[in-house]
Amino acid sequence: MSATTNTNKKRVLVVQELHPAGMAMLEARDDVEIVVVNSLDEDVIAEAAKDVHGMTVRGARITKRIMDAAPDLMVVSRHGVGYDAVDLETLNARGIPLCIAIHSNMISVAEQAMAFLLALAKEVSFYDPITRKNDWTERYPVRGVDLEGKNLLIVGFGRIGSKVAKRANGFDMKVFAHDPYVDDAVIRAGGAEPISDYNAALGDMDAVLVHCMKTAETTNMFSDAQFKAMKPSAIIVNCARGGIIDESALYTALTTGEIRSAGLDVLLNEPSSVDHPLFTISPEKLILSPHIAGVTVESMERMATQTVDNVLRVFDGRPDPECVVNTQVLKF
Repeated sequence: MSATTNTNKKRVLVVQELHPAGMAMLEARDDVEIVVVNSLDEDVIAEAAKDVHGMTVRGARITKRIMDAAPDLMVVSRHGVGYDAVDLETLNARGIPLCIAIHSNMISVAEQAMAFLLALAKEVSFYDPITRKNDWTERYPVRGVDLEGKNLLIVGFGRIGSKVAKRANGFDMKVFAHDPYVDDAVIRAGGAEPISDYNAALGDMDAVLVHCMKTAETTNMFSDAQFKAMKPSAIIVNCARGGIIDESALYTALTTGEIRSAGLDVLLNEPSSVDHPLFTISPEKLILSPHIAGVTVESMERMATQTVDNVLRVFDGRPDPECVVNTQVLKF
């Protein structure tokens, strides 16, 4: 931890150190004191949070107890876009903005979703090991398929979903989108055809990419009924949040052939135990990554700098409403 005797400085608690570019932004401010804690333990964070004015948060849970230790707290800034680990109710009650790094990882996630889709369509996990043999007869019958002309449904047409649409259109896919919170005109302008009833459309879709938030409404949005409605040749990819896809239903769908394959960057419990049923499915039908879609060399720098920028903007009285989750607490 760093310390100073200048009580006029704003104290910023950095929970898990940020990329050097973000730390440099804090260090460049002579009105800011930095307190770093590299622990996820609530007791440790609560102790470090005493009398801080701002917090940057990566993987830790920020509870009411932690916030109560900081009576002068002005802002909590998430290193990323998900904020389910932050007690938003307490922030709302205290009129404190919760900021997210909305511009930081949307490209990274969109690219990961397309990487999953391409790898599954082209059967990369099947063809790699047989190429390493002295017998290539297993390459027939042909398994890979083209994306061109295929129907793609994007569930959630926000910052990431709209980026996916742009990339899918580059592959000449027929792009559809379901998002009841986005105007149809915006979806069409983003290169997709709006779908109001996603359940009714599933039977026509060759692929589904999930990019919505996890809410009570979207929990288990894809379960037994949805997989039974999909084509046996369909691919589903989730780079949003675990629990939007019912993992038990997905296991059944993949092992019985209700759908072709799936790609998951997220799971309901992270990390999951080694005996998770999905882990028994071969990479030919299920590709997994450890909630890393939004984390690249470039996005880590973007996340850090925007996370810090959000804190400094609040300190300077000019928060960016686009980056604030609970805009009702802002006072202009």
